[in-house]
Amino acid sequence: MRNIISFMHMSLDGFVAGPNGEMNWITVNEEIFDYVGKRISKTDTAMYGRTTYNMMESYWPDAGNKPNASTHDIEHSAWYNKAHKIVLSTTLNDTTVANTTIISNNLPESIHTIQQQPGSEILLFGSPSATHSLLKLNLIDGFWLFVNPVILGQGIPLFAGVHNKINLQLLPTSKRFECGVTELNYSVMR
Repeated sequence: MRNIISFMHMSLDGFVAGPNGEMNWITVNEEIFDYVGKRISKTDTAMYGRTTYNMMESYWPDAGNKPNASTHDIEHSAWYNKAHKIVLSTTLNDTTVANTTIISNNLPESIHTIQQQPGSEILLFGSPSATHSLLKLNLIDGFWLFVNPVILGQGIPLFAGVHNKINLQLLPTSKRFECGVTELNYSVMR
């Protein structure tokens, strides 16, 4: 069965975005891009909530073809175009986008069906609302977190609406980057 791993940048105090969705506090650089690129190159499926999907879709399909595209833009654009995309949305209904599945109802059953199909882990990119929904349904198998050295004080929390204890196991692949960001990998203990 394919695992669903939530991939998020977060502040030290547990926020994944500022109060108005700001993400200008997130530290990204070539070291992080290269590190993330190696892992996602082994992943064939990306999951998004509608807002994150729209943001990704507006940039990544053509990012690698733009003049002065960075190595990261070229590589991630190629991966994005090849990866199967799963979008959790009750409002999006455009099913004409190639290599994209939109799940708008029967979330547990639809995701379980996808998890039974051949393929790699499913990375849930960003998408705090989708993460909150999947957490409530106990459908997240792990967290791939990039903890940024900043305290926001307020914003969109990663673990909003979690009312039951979730035991996690820290995996030995965690890493500290020169910029002060710390990557933490956790698996959900079932």
